[in-house]
Amino acid sequence: MKKNTFALCAAVALAAVSLQVHAADPIRFGLMAESSGPNAEAGVYQINGAKMALEEINAAGGVLGRPLELTTEDNQSTNPGSVLAVSKLTSGNNMTALLGSVRSTQIQAVAPTVLKVGLPMMIGGTDYSLTHSNNPWIFRARPNDGYSAKVIADYGVNTLGLKKWAIIHSTDAFGNGGKNMLLEALKTYGITPVLVQGFTSNSQDFTPIVLAIKQSGADVVSSYIANSTDVGIFAKQLRQLGTKNIAWVGSPSLSTDTAMKLAGDALYGTYSIADFAEASSPETKAYADKYRAKYKIEPDLYSAWSYDGVKLLAMAIENAKSTKPEDIKKALHAIAGYKGVEGIYTFDKNGDGLHGYNIVKNEDGKIVFVKHIDFVPKD
Repeated sequence: MKKNTFALCAAVALAAVSLQVHAADPIRFGLMAESSGPNAEAGVYQINGAKMALEEINAAGGVLGRPLELTTEDNQSTNPGSVLAVSKLTSGNNMTALLGSVRSTQIQAVAPTVLKVGLPMMIGGTDYSLTHSNNPWIFRARPNDGYSAKVIADYGVNTLGLKKWAIIHSTDAFGNGGKNMLLEALKTYGITPVLVQGFTSNSQDFTPIVLAIKQSGADVVSSYIANSTDVGIFAKQLRQLGTKNIAWVGSPSLSTDTAMKLAGDALYGTYSIADFAEASSPETKAYADKYRAKYKIEPDLYSAWSYDGVKLLAMAIENAKSTKPEDIKKALHAIAGYKGVEGIYTFDKNGDGLHGYNIVKNEDGKIVFVKHIDFVPKD
């Protein structure tokens, strides 16, 4: 009898340990990041933001009583590398959710895989079509370019009083999409740009474009440039070749730390839209202080969106009380009024959480918040 009792107690104890181990199994997020290639610096920021969010969540007890775990795969700053990275993340790793990148062309490349595996992916790419292509698993932690174009046109025309526009854009998904949206936004003010010029990302010589801007008589340049390194090179050549006084109102890449370091005073006086602006809210200011203290570098959009992305996915899992993809998807759509670092999130039926942008100005190398412009989403 004693032997049987001992065996029974041992079995119960073993089962209890097994349950505890199972309960503590991590919830796994897969992060596709640009750890190498021309955009590697942006990848460092992205990983920093995601890790900081994960550490804060785990320090507070995790999600559903379980720790979060982050697995990162390098996409080498390319589309094929992105497809390979997502394939690795979703091949037998028991992933619960994914985080993409800020490169719209990379998100386009991985979207079929995401649709096939059926896992929610939080992205930073801003091309409008990414959340309007019948892929229910794509969610965005930044505003899309439909909002960015409206804000650029509104501020440039109504506040700065500029009428002769030159649009310069990279010829990828982000640049082409932004250019098309800006053309539509300017049309509402009766404005047809005097110049629309595209270029291939990672270019080194912008001389023909700068000369075309000068010859066009434009009084404002508006840019949708995907890579911060391209912004730095273009800015220097734009100012060196005699267009120092032309106004510039561009996409968020103008106010990234990478672009500002490369361009220096060539970006002084420029305006950009910015989903991340330190002075735009108490939440953003608190995040910036924590990021600066932890990493000893300035925060920007590359880290802010991934920080919010991890927090949003964790919130959805907690609210759903489930790690099932369908439950997480439903819970993400239900998030409304969440005050994140990038802004106040209210997800619409397409998976867009933010619906406006900040206007910021580069004043002698410091980004200064000017105003926030929001547009009510129409479902």
